Amino acid sequence: MPKPPPLGVKISGTGRAVPDKILNNQYFVDRLDTTDAWIRERTGILERRVVSPGESTATLATAAARVALADAKMTPADIDAIIVATITPECSFPSTACFVQQALEAPQVPAFDIAAACSGFIYGLSIASYMIHSGVYRNVLLIGAETMSRITDYEDRNTCILFGDGAGAAILSATDGLDGPCILHHQLHAQGNGTSMLCVPAGGSRLPPSRMTIDERLHYVKMQGREVYKLAVKCNFDLVDSTIAEAGLDPDDLAIVIPHQSNLRIIESARERLKLPPERMFTNIQRYGNTSAASIPLGLDECRKTGRVKSGDTILLVAFGAGLTWGSALIRL
Repeated sequence: MPKPPPLGVKISGTGRAVPDKILNNQYFVDRLDTTDAWIRERTGILERRVVSPGESTATLATAAARVALADAKMTPADIDAIIVATITPECSFPSTACFVQQALEAPQVPAFDIAAACSGFIYGLSIASYMIHSGVYRNVLLIGAETMSRITDYEDRNTCILFGDGAGAAILSATDGLDGPCILHHQLHAQGNGTSMLCVPAGGSRLPPSRMTIDERLHYVKMQGREVYKLAVKCNFDLVDSTIAEAGLDPDDLAIVIPHQSNLRIIESARERLKLPPERMFTNIQRYGNTSAASIPLGLDECRKTGRVKSGDTILLVAFGAGLTWGSALIRL
């Protein structure tokens, strides 16, 4: 695959939204055969946010989008396309992006979803960037939004402790030249023979909803945890090394790495491999758990709004998820 060129695309604004309801580890201790220490040791998670009645993927996505628009000093009329990365859509169809378009009262611009699980925001970043690079679009609203609590089996102690709900949004805009803010490098990958390692088996055309699928709880997330963990560690190592090398940089050039928040041990392994101090490897999994496609944009917005990054900084986004999919993006802010 040829090395992708730098793209004249910048981040004009970001936003995030999370539900008010918190599930801490004690919630699971009271209901399952587990302990707070067991959860912390294996995941690093202390609490996660989950939606309440009346909240959904679209409501979270819309809330995050409004914040991003305000941050970019734009209105919905300035947006040329809307992309939502999610594996927990508002419904099978139409796309969640269309619900967001309606809620924002945005113009009749393209609006569609992509499903690349935890890598979804990075997949969307590449798609949106090439749309802008074509010269047809100038501002694209990209959202990663999930209500993982809707597909989580709260009787499965190995998976239910992992997931949370949330949304993050970014406005990607055309920019002149490559000396200032731009996307420096990006990679996208997939390995389809790993589909069964992390999936929701039922609910689609292969295994439609039925009494059997409900009784066997096949409409919830199923994960081969040990196998996914090993592949995630390896892919994260390879992604980080190859992305930095192909861009002609080294770890010292990075202001911060924002990885998908899947497991604190995976993140720590990558940090040690890069020999980065803790403050240059972002984590918020302790507070939000694994929010799939929302994970990276939540972290990106938090880093921008709390001063962890500033204009001119180079940051690395990296994710691994179901599909199996993985990808990275090297960005100068």
